[in-house]
Amino acid sequence: MKKKLLGTLLSAAMVMSLLAGCGGAAADTAADTATAAVEEATDTAADAAEDAAAEVVEDTEAAADAVEEAAADAGSSDGGLISIGFAQVGHESDWRTASTKSCQDVFSEANGYDLSFVDCDNDEAAQKEAVRSFIEQGVDYIIIDPIIATGWDTVLTECEDAGIPVIVIDRTIDDSDKYVSWVGSNFLTEGKAAGEWLKAYAEKQGISEINALVISGSTGASAQIGRSDGFKEIADREGWTILDEQTGDFTEAGGQEVMESYCKSYEGKFNVVVCQNDNEAFGAMTAMDNAGVAYGPGNDVILISFDACTAGLEDVKAGKISADFECNPLAAPFVEQVIQQLQAGTTPDKEVYMEEHWYALPDQIVDFSIDGAAQTMTEVTDDVIAAQY
Repeated sequence: MKKKLLGTLLSAAMVMSLLAGCGGAAADTAADTATAAVEEATDTAADAAEDAAAEVVEDTEAAADAVEEAAADAGSSDGGLISIGFAQVGHESDWRTASTKSCQDVFSEANGYDLSFVDCDNDEAAQKEAVRSFIEQGVDYIIIDPIIATGWDTVLTECEDAGIPVIVIDRTIDDSDKYVSWVGSNFLTEGKAAGEWLKAYAEKQGISEINALVISGSTGASAQIGRSDGFKEIADREGWTILDEQTGDFTEAGGQEVMESYCKSYEGKFNVVVCQNDNEAFGAMTAMDNAGVAYGPGNDVILISFDACTAGLEDVKAGKISADFECNPLAAPFVEQVIQQLQAGTTPDKEVYMEEHWYALPDQIVDFSIDGAAQTMTEVTDDVIAAQY
């Protein structure tokens, strides 16, 4: 194209040179012809340059689109890994340890993730600072297991402004809806399950009067609120007496401390102890052992627990805990499904409930329902224990 254009220009120049010495009309005509040829060649050159420029722009835009698409397919700019920040409550219980391990196993580098994990050690301020640190890092997603249910709107607004989706697991956030999904358990249902089971079991055993002591979880945590409210709803309906409720902070040491106080203050006055997680139940058993209080099936005190971790189910099988109500800690696979939906450009469910079970030995398995829905209990066996977290 360039060679052809150059030839045309040279030819025109030669014609003009040869005719320069000629006079009259012939010379003028020849000159006009040569000038026209030069103008045509110049226009052709301009058109060619414009076409070439358009091709460059088109190729550049296509390359940019390809780069953008590749970056989107990779999930993040960090070597193709999807970056996640996880602000965990702490490490206060076997349940919490299982929850943390679940996230670390699922969101591993081998699975295509870059996980930044912070154990907030039950410090509310530290948890919010951890989330703000994730924002500064520019992670792709943030997972929060909130220590308490309130005080979150400001920091979640900051996440929203940064364009980082937040997924809440386990405990709930009550003062903001600026998260894409919550994945966890229905704590109110768990509390109702414990109450409805106790009603049916007490009737089976011929127990007409219930005087209960409650060792609750960390005050203000949604798990504590739901389990307390659910059990109290049944207790109020049935006319039971809840002698006292104090927090054990979901820890074994806390459960033992509260139960030691109960054994002194309510000696001989209680026949039910409700612990809002297995670790509190372990501490409560130590306190009752030391105080000479007999508990478990066939004894003076019915001991109810929540979480149903491996050690908790072992105590059910050993005839110490009468019934254990599961709270599933393995949220990570469900969270990954939410992330995959977001990656694909689809909208996940706002609430994702995990399947859970109620556990007891055969003599403690009874028929009961929750809000009209019949419940199924699971017999604790060695195989069930081996399969548990």
